[in-house]
Amino acid sequence: MSVTIKDVAKLAGVSISTVSRVINNSKPVSPEVRRKVLDAIDELGYKPNQVARSLVTKKSNLIGVIVTDIGNSYVAQMIRGIEEVGRMYNYDILLSSSYGNPDTEMKFAELLRSKQVEGIILISETINKDVIDEIKGFNIPFVYLNKFYKASGLPSVSIDNYEASAIMTKYLLELGHENILYVTAHENQLGSVEEDKIKGYKEIINKFKKDELILSAAGFTIEDGYNIGNDLEKIIKEKNITAVFCCQDEIAIGLINYFYDNQIKVPEDISICGYGDTKMASIYRPEITTIKEPYYDIGAVAIRRIIKELEGEKIEEKNTYLPIQLIERKSCRRI
Repeated sequence: MSVTIKDVAKLAGVSISTVSRVINNSKPVSPEVRRKVLDAIDELGYKPNQVARSLVTKKSNLIGVIVTDIGNSYVAQMIRGIEEVGRMYNYDILLSSSYGNPDTEMKFAELLRSKQVEGIILISETINKDVIDEIKGFNIPFVYLNKFYKASGLPSVSIDNYEASAIMTKYLLELGHENILYVTAHENQLGSVEEDKIKGYKEIINKFKKDELILSAAGFTIEDGYNIGNDLEKIIKEKNITAVFCCQDEIAIGLINYFYDNQIKVPEDISICGYGDTKMASIYRPEITTIKEPYYDIGAVAIRRIIKELEGEKIEEKNTYLPIQLIERKSCRRI
């Protein structure tokens, strides 16, 4: 039979309410009485009911995290950052994968609320306004992370995609590339981060008085990159393109695969760069020059932001922008 708070009170010779005060540190108790209670807890091996305790203290030390798919490498890196920083501050996480299903996101949001989480981090790849509104209604700290869509006024952590795109475009020009094509996807979808990336690309292209060259893929996968290879090959010949800037590493990998299958060498015949610095970008051949999205740091800063809010710190900025890193590897050459 498990030990109860009543057993602790009996052994210590105090009331149940006194034991509760010691456990929850809710009201002053004399050092002598506190010692008696702690000794009784020790001797009996009593474990407080965390759920009941959280109802009293209003602190569960739990942060809820809803993700698209823990199997995605970038999501796993974010989770690692969230978990490790949370542990430093004595917070545990409750993790759930929605696999992009809006109904599942809503279900997990309600579940996390019932578990008395103190804050929620939502990592999504779509825009689910109903879920966002539901979580906002919980009136607890909330951070929204999305690789493909802007946060729309919600607390978030990311890099400045406009600036990052401009930096990569300028880098390619400095390598001597005159005709640079940008490969995008979903650029016409409202709130897409592609809006900012395209603006960054266009700003530098126009500043250097070069032609804007943009091609749309059907999506962000390796297959989508491969599937535009034939169209891209024609444009390369027509426009004398020497460098292709892909909006995601996966598209860059798909294009490199297409070029390999068609005896086009990267970077000797065409330079390719990506965006994201996913794990594959550094192990693929040739290693891919890319913009680093610091996924671990994004997760770490997201939970730190929540903890700061829980500790009463005032946070002025809705969006936290992390430093931009251009990772120079072997998929781009100097002309």
